Amino acid sequence: MKVTHVLGFALALTVFVSCKEDKKEPVVEVAEVKVENTFDYNVEQFADIKLLRYQIPGWENLTLKEQKLVYYLTQAGLAGRDIIWDQNYRHNLKIRTALEAIYTNYSGDKTNSDWLAFETYLKRVWFSNGIHHHYSNDKLKAEFSQDYLKTLLAETNTALEEEAFNVIFNNTDSKKVNKAKGVDNVALSAVNFYGPSVTNADVEKFYKSKKSPNPEKPLSFGLNSKLVKENGQLKELVYKSGGLYGSAIDEIIKWLNLAQGIAENKAQGDAIGLLIQYYKTGDLQTWDDYNVAWTAATDGNVDYINSFIEVYNDPVGYRGTFESIVQINDFDMSQKMKVLSDNAQWFEDNSPLMDEHKKKNVVGVTYKVVNVAGEAGDASPSTPIGVNLPNANWIRAAVGSKSVSLGNIIEAYNNAESSGRLKEFVNDEEELELEEKYGQVADKLHTALHEVIGHASGQLNPGVGETKETLKNYASTLEEGRADLVGLYYLYNPKLQELGLVDDWKSLGKTAYDGYIRNGLMTQLIRLNLGDDVEQAHMRNRQWVSAWVFEKGKADNVIEKITRDGKTYYNITDYDKLHDLFGQLLRETQRIKSEGDYQAVETLVETYGVKVDQDLHAEILERNKQFTGAPYSGFVNPILVPEMDDNGEITAIKVTQPETFSGQMLDYSKNYNFLPEVN
Repeated sequence: MKVTHVLGFALALTVFVSCKEDKKEPVVEVAEVKVENTFDYNVEQFADIKLLRYQIPGWENLTLKEQKLVYYLTQAGLAGRDIIWDQNYRHNLKIRTALEAIYTNYSGDKTNSDWLAFETYLKRVWFSNGIHHHYSNDKLKAEFSQDYLKTLLAETNTALEEEAFNVIFNNTDSKKVNKAKGVDNVALSAVNFYGPSVTNADVEKFYKSKKSPNPEKPLSFGLNSKLVKENGQLKELVYKSGGLYGSAIDEIIKWLNLAQGIAENKAQGDAIGLLIQYYKTGDLQTWDDYNVAWTAATDGNVDYINSFIEVYNDPVGYRGTFESIVQINDFDMSQKMKVLSDNAQWFEDNSPLMDEHKKKNVVGVTYKVVNVAGEAGDASPSTPIGVNLPNANWIRAAVGSKSVSLGNIIEAYNNAESSGRLKEFVNDEEELELEEKYGQVADKLHTALHEVIGHASGQLNPGVGETKETLKNYASTLEEGRADLVGLYYLYNPKLQELGLVDDWKSLGKTAYDGYIRNGLMTQLIRLNLGDDVEQAHMRNRQWVSAWVFEKGKADNVIEKITRDGKTYYNITDYDKLHDLFGQLLRETQRIKSEGDYQAVETLVETYGVKVDQDLHAEILERNKQFTGAPYSGFVNPILVPEMDDNGEITAIKVTQPETFSGQMLDYSKNYNFLPEVN
């Protein structure tokens, strides 16, 4: 799972799971932070997007062999880049090819409003890996006319078939992932995981007939395939060498073979070997074998994520999107945070969960702070800030999991130019002072608790199926909210000070609670258009968690809604009672997951997590107009440049930075274009 928010940082991001859904999203408020640093983190800003750079601390401390391993793994990730484009929408690769041809070859006026609108549209498409917004899932709106695009196509001698051309401007496939209640989510989602005539009922029926050889270790059916109808019969097209996406997968395998040859140790090499076998065969038992081996391979300075992993983009939660993150260990910070994984059993034993829902033996939870060396697929340009894998519940219970915090990504967020949003939305000076003093630590700890303790916590009742089967389209938001609640429950606890993680647990807890409620009820709304429902899983979970405790605490005025000078603020009046409410909600969310209670999760999410107070939303948008900072951020990747001797052997690998976002995107399309436009 991925974490995509940062909760009360200097950057006031808000919290996630690899949980990639918040696939990744940093926050909207930022406290003023003064940093002595000559590195330019900012690349450019357009529409609602801000592009940043990140450094790779510790690169120079790696041996050449380790640097080569990072390079090979990074190349393996980039080799699969086009897979996510095709997974996101069936016309994406055709549209991207045409738009890039125009961008590269057009020699006409590039100063008028039409061209500038075209350029912005292309950059938005690049950022979202397709024509649907990376966060809202709505189709991106072209602010230029059909006639203008026809002119550009003609003047650059570029072809774009009629259906793909029209979809840029019409209402067809308007939502990449549709998770609305009471509709056929599969049929109404544009994501390219299902054939055009496949329905919710088809998917449910198809996978109900699938049986794992060992019911105690259920296979991840559907994770690496597309489900289509051929002659009226349902059929899976498996992602593998010789199968769907085979030409790109063969290139991934090529680089993984090189990586395996210089693995740091046997455990790491064996895991890479199993991943290669999985890509060759598409066998889901091999996928589980790989995850067990990868989870246990904890030694070494280099680690990676590579495959079809997160299921957030599947409206019914089966199919994984391709992603890759290559990372270098940050030894100092990892040692400081290791204390959480060492004490995982204490947190489980002292949680407010029902006894039957607690794990008696929390095993194998490792937590590291790492520095990213390269990202691709669904992790780029919009990246998570933390990851906890593998996702299979039985592997977590039997073997454990790996949790990482992407330290240099968080550092880049914090060191990029800040805004004044925080001062606009805090209730008073005390709240501002707490955020400025404890916000970064609170956010880091929430991310760590969310990933290390939250996702590893709890167990399913005997005989209860996987959450994607029992909770269906609500599974992702329930799991993210549950992990958030674990973090929130323990952020206001003296145990953190006892463990040496904080110097004032109460002040840190207050900061975390202020930031979560502020973001869940107000500031995250700047990401929505007025009138929209909340649809993204992480945004939903932050809203239903915040709205639930707000309502349940009304009798005791636990959270006070204040109107001052026509502006709304939220003030927590009793942090102890709020802590208890978070505990109550955590207990209930774990019960829902453990029992597979679909009716309860539907009621929880639809009552508290979907609808938006339109008057408050209009006010938030109006207050936000004064700020020029974009609500979404993402990254260009450093470029790893190998230097060769006369024999073609790598003698050194230099790290350079791309000058522009468009330059990197065009370079990727040129050098990592391994799929046909139609797959």
